[in-house]
Amino acid sequence: MDAVERLSATEDLRRLMARYVRYADHQRWKDLAGLFTPDGTFTPHKPDGSVWFRMEGREKIAETVGASGGPGVTLVHHLFSDEIDVDSATTAHGVWAMEDIITRPENAEASEDIPFRRMHGFGHYHARFAKTNGTWFIAELKQTRVRLDFTD
Repeated sequence: MDAVERLSATEDLRRLMARYVRYADHQRWKDLAGLFTPDGTFTPHKPDGSVWFRMEGREKIAETVGASGGPGVTLVHHLFSDEIDVDSATTAHGVWAMEDIITRPENAEASEDIPFRRMHGFGHYHARFAKTNGTWFIAELKQTRVRLDFTD
């Protein structure tokens, strides 16, 4: 790969992750899941490093991530300072600093899966990418946390 191809792939991956957070903010769960390979995984972690959920496949990702949204729920995601390594013409990996805020309606009840009315989190997305038929997809996404604040 020459420098121009590597820079082009890097920009494609930045745009892919930007679509990911935009689809999340607009609660477009099927579109978000379509950014993953068919067998892609998404694994958010708690600040202590333990796994919060593990989702495998587009359908499970759309279903599980979609449970965080709904009527009256506001989602805000930010990505910062990416570190992207293009390993080959069809594989890459990267890390993005991230911040997310989820605000549920005043009358929302907490549950075991969603134990908050408002969440403000900070951490990193660690991604592995695969390019298939000229299109980059997320093959694996891990979300690690350095801080997670809940408000009832």
